[in-house]
Amino acid sequence: MRKTGKRPAPGEAGAGKSQQSRANLYSEITDRIIADLERACVPWVKPWGPAKAGVGLPRNAATGRGYSGINILILWGAVIERDYPSQNWLTFRQALSLGGSVRKGENGTTIVHADRFIPKDEKERAKAEHSEPQAIPFLKRFTVFNTAQCDGLPDHVHAGGRVLPERETVPHAEALVQASGADIRIGGDRAFYMPGADFIQLPPQPAFFEQVNFYRTCFHELGHWTGHPTRLARDMSGSFGSKAYAREELIAEIAAAFVCSTLGIEPTVRHADYIASWLAVLREDNRAIFRAASLASKAADFLLAFGAAAQGGARTGIAA
Repeated sequence: MRKTGKRPAPGEAGAGKSQQSRANLYSEITDRIIADLERACVPWVKPWGPAKAGVGLPRNAATGRGYSGINILILWGAVIERDYPSQNWLTFRQALSLGGSVRKGENGTTIVHADRFIPKDEKERAKAEHSEPQAIPFLKRFTVFNTAQCDGLPDHVHAGGRVLPERETVPHAEALVQASGADIRIGGDRAFYMPGADFIQLPPQPAFFEQVNFYRTCFHELGHWTGHPTRLARDMSGSFGSKAYAREELIAEIAAAFVCSTLGIEPTVRHADYIASWLAVLREDNRAIFRAASLASKAADFLLAFGAAAQGGARTGIAA
């Protein structure tokens, strides 16, 4: 919870088909997530048990790189829906390059890559007018397959996510919270972030029915904390019940899920009542979940970097 205190685009004439395809892709993925939420299946919450995929973030089994933003939600949703035992994914060609193959009849999962390009006519216009060319954003589809859909792959690509036992104190979570340097005040019976005074208030850990919820809640509030003007500078002006407020809550909720999964803590939804407000935002804007997931990735990376710096190691964030 957070307390609140021209001219047509370049290449527009020839980009209709591309823009329609991009809009369809935004709608396709947004509609899928809305359907999940409507049946109370939240894509960033891990409902599967340790005998299945385990806690963790999806990664590319060939490169070892983690997926980011909306692709995490898409791949988590596929693991939930199809009961896959792994968070590891490959393209068809990557499976072949590792000496394996995708089984005949298997259906892949569509993920997206966002990029920008400058059309030739825009380059010519900019050159003639001595101005900067304007790039056009686009989405590109990729199809990936879970390693469980493949045969003949080497054993190492099937490795599961790290599964840790729940206990009252989770040392690596404690270390990350401390390394952030956030002003966290313990006491009372509410959890919130106060943007104006830039502090987090949390109930004492023994007040939680499941003490691991202390960390889940803390990382949600730290997700808000990253949005302060001195950090990632998100819009924190929305009042309770507004769409801006719901968008920021969605960012913090997904960021907490990304951080928790990286640390081996099972994410949960803190307040199921938020789902209705999230649905309103997603139904109104088919790009809202893309922006929320992207900003959540940035927030999670921002937080996880504190842990990497404290350990003197490489950054262990979730950027692709």
